Amino acid sequence: MKTTGEWLNEEIGPRLSDQLEVRGIDRRSFIKFAAAITAAMGLPVGMAGRVMAAIENESARPAVIWLHFQECTGCTESLLRATHPTLETLILDMVSLDYSETLLAAAGHQAEAALADSIQANDGRFILVVEGSVPTADRGNFCKVAGQTPQQMLHRIAPHAAAAIAIGSCASWGGVQSAAPNPTGAVGLAEALKLEGITKADGSALPVINLPGCPASPYNFLQTVLYYLTMQQLPELDVKGRPKFAYGRLIHENCERRPHFDAGRFAKEFGDEGHRKGWCLYKLGCKGPETFANCPAIEFGDVGGNTWPVGIGHPCFGCAEHGVGFHKALHEQADVETVTPPSMFPGVTTEHGGGMTAAAAALAGAVAGGAAVYALGAHDKLKRAEGADTTQQD
Repeated sequence: MKTTGEWLNEEIGPRLSDQLEVRGIDRRSFIKFAAAITAAMGLPVGMAGRVMAAIENESARPAVIWLHFQECTGCTESLLRATHPTLETLILDMVSLDYSETLLAAAGHQAEAALADSIQANDGRFILVVEGSVPTADRGNFCKVAGQTPQQMLHRIAPHAAAAIAIGSCASWGGVQSAAPNPTGAVGLAEALKLEGITKADGSALPVINLPGCPASPYNFLQTVLYYLTMQQLPELDVKGRPKFAYGRLIHENCERRPHFDAGRFAKEFGDEGHRKGWCLYKLGCKGPETFANCPAIEFGDVGGNTWPVGIGHPCFGCAEHGVGFHKALHEQADVETVTPPSMFPGVTTEHGGGMTAAAAALAGAVAGGAAVYALGAHDKLKRAEGADTTQQD
C-alpha cells in the first residue's frame, strides 16, 4: 500500500511543482499541508491526492462574487493575513475572485461591469460570498452599493449562483448589528433570502453555508472551498447550516482548560491566582460550553501557540453561536451542554495532618472489620455451594 507521501508525490504535476519552486515551498512542506488540510475537512487521508489535483486543475477554479453589506470588513482583513495559502494563492490559483468591493482593482462603472460579466459568464456555477448582515428595516436603505440596497443586489445576483457562503457572524445571523434594539432590522443571509422569497433560477432553494465567527477563520473558508473543488459538492452541514468539519464539536470539548473545569478549578476574577495559573474561565463568562467551533484546534492569526481568546486568558465570547455572541452579557455564565458544575467545589488542595485521629481510626477499623466479616461469609457460601454441586454429581 502506498504511503500518503508517495501518493501525493504522484499527484503533484509539473505545473504545480514549478509553482512550489518559484514560491520557495519545498515538496515535503506541501505534502504536509495537503495531509493536514484533508484531515481538517474530515476526509480520509487517501483523499489528499484528490485535494491537490483539484488545486492544480485550473479549469476547476470556481468563480467567486464577494459582496459586502453591513459589516466592518474584518473577515476580509482576516483572510488577507492567511499564510497557508496566502491570499494571492487563494484568489489567483484556487478560485477566480471576479468581484470584491474591497480587493477589486477596478472602481465605479468598471467594477459594476466586471460583476455583470461574471454573472453572465458563470451563470449557475459561481459561488456567492456575502460578508455582513442584511438590513430589513426601511426597505434596506441603511446600506447601499452603487445605488442598490442589499435586497436589490440579492434579487439580481443570488438566483444565478450555485451556492452561497455567509462568512462571519454578521452574514450568518445578523452579528453585532442584530443586537437589541437592532434599529436596522439586521438579519443573516439565509433569513434575508427567505424573507425576500429569493431562489435559484430553477425555483430551488439556494444552498447557504454559514461560517460564523467574528471574524470568521480564513481556514474554515479555505477548507469549504477546497471541499467543493475536490468533491464537487458542499460539505455536510449541521442544523444551523455550518460545516460539521469546523463546527461539529463544542469549544469546551477541545479547550486546553477543560481539565480544570472537570476538577472544579475556576478563575473567579481577572488577575487572581486561578487566572494566572490558567484555570477554567467558566465563572468569568466563558461561552465555550455552549459554542460550537474549532478555535482551540486551529487557533487564530498564525502567530504561535495559544493564539485564540481562551488561550490568552479571555473567556470565549460565543461569536460563532447563534443567540450567544452579541446577545448574552459578557459576564453571563454559559448554558453547559454536558453537565453544569455545582456552585461549590471542595478545595483544590487538601491539608493532610501528621497522623490519624481516634475517630478516623475507629471508622477505618469498622470498615475493615465489616469487609472481613463479609469476606468470611462469602467464603462460607461458596464452600456450601461447591459441596452441593459435588453431591448432585455423585
